[in-house]
Amino acid sequence: MLNDATPEIVNCFREILPEGVVRDVEQRYLEEPRDRLTGRAGAVICPGRVEEVAAVLRLASELRVGVLPYGGGTGLVGGQVAPDGPVPLVLSLERMKAVRGIWPEEGVMTVEAGAILADVQGVAEEHGRLFPLSLASEGSARIGGLLGTNAGGVNVLRYGNARELCLGVEAVLADGRVMRGLKRLRKDNTGYDLRNLLIGSEGTLGVMTAASLRLFPRPESVAVAVLEVESPAAALGLLGRAQTLAGPALSAFELIAGQGPRFLAEHMPQVRLPWAEVPDWCVLVELGCSAGQDAGALMEALFSEAYEAGQVPDGVVAASEGQRAELWAMRESLPEGNRKVGSILSNDISLPLSAVPEFIARAGEAIGKAGDFRINCFGHMGDGNLHYNIFPAAGKRRAEYPAGCGDELKDVVNQLLAELEGSFSAEHGLGRAKVGDLQRWGDPVRIEMMRSIKKSLDPLGILNPGAIFKYE
Repeated sequence: MLNDATPEIVNCFREILPEGVVRDVEQRYLEEPRDRLTGRAGAVICPGRVEEVAAVLRLASELRVGVLPYGGGTGLVGGQVAPDGPVPLVLSLERMKAVRGIWPEEGVMTVEAGAILADVQGVAEEHGRLFPLSLASEGSARIGGLLGTNAGGVNVLRYGNARELCLGVEAVLADGRVMRGLKRLRKDNTGYDLRNLLIGSEGTLGVMTAASLRLFPRPESVAVAVLEVESPAAALGLLGRAQTLAGPALSAFELIAGQGPRFLAEHMPQVRLPWAEVPDWCVLVELGCSAGQDAGALMEALFSEAYEAGQVPDGVVAASEGQRAELWAMRESLPEGNRKVGSILSNDISLPLSAVPEFIARAGEAIGKAGDFRINCFGHMGDGNLHYNIFPAAGKRRAEYPAGCGDELKDVVNQLLAELEGSFSAEHGLGRAKVGDLQRWGDPVRIEMMRSIKKSLDPLGILNPGAIFKYE
């Protein structure tokens, strides 16, 4: 049984750490972006070195007090806030943001876990390289949290999730021992892949303090277009055509239902839309080509071929960097538009690519039978990851729907995902919001294996208690 982080316990940490490392709790550490959970904490600890992280976890084990690893606070499933259970300590790595080394010729840089994603991208660019992880919160999301949740984003189609972008990690275990695994190797078959065990574990198996990240050549030319399609099935056909024509130059393929841009027009008119009349479905496509290739010409060829084949009735190809930025700003503003409307249920799901059109059709039909709702479906169709969000009907508010409505709709979505061999968590993780979903819909043998790993690496349960598994 864990203890609350009482003032007496907090003073024990003050005694072993340099002045200023243990801080009072600010409200920002107790909030999450959707304002659905409010956390509690006895103190915030901000170490500046891996040795200080180790000291914190050693003492936390001795005192049996929970520790909640904290990155940029951008997670959407409550992994960074603890609303119940014994009061924990928040362990923020925001001071550990150094670039420990960069090797452009190797395509590797090593950074500390508190480094902000946009800053990492900037350092890579200064050295003529690309760190391709990209998502809407990159101005505040930190590397440790991104690896802890195995974040995705818009470039997974070409470069993979955070997991594929990491070669090695340094991590502190629950008892304070340090795993020094920052090798810059592409091949290392010396036993279990502990790096990948820690990535995606949401701070429940260890606290990652640094990582060696993969870098890539920067594309010499980039082209972006928004192409209208008749349906998700047509979008899937267009994806196949784009992959055949562009090959590895295809960086992003984003499916966007018309409801999302309509929300923007209503609540965020400052976001420029590329049409006078919003289509029911479109895709945002990005191509990035190396030297000797012209991404613009390739995009024009894709548009022309798809138009001739009847896959794309219309489209907008960006003619400048400013127009490319505007098209991406429209896509990246969709989550904020959702928040301004207020969803009844938000889903981060994934499906086999060929099952995406069937899911959208069947889910829409089932939800239509359940009541009067609006659906905003958008996401990374290139890798099968959809953000499938359900909203009140026009003119209605979320509070007008009965309590438990969201849970009933979630059962409809998750049942269909189970039938189509999908996942109820694609890129956001489980956190605390989806603990019950794992127990209900997860494979029992897999869950038992996960529990065994957790017990082995964190026998006292001090690391992010209540995340992934319900606090017991």
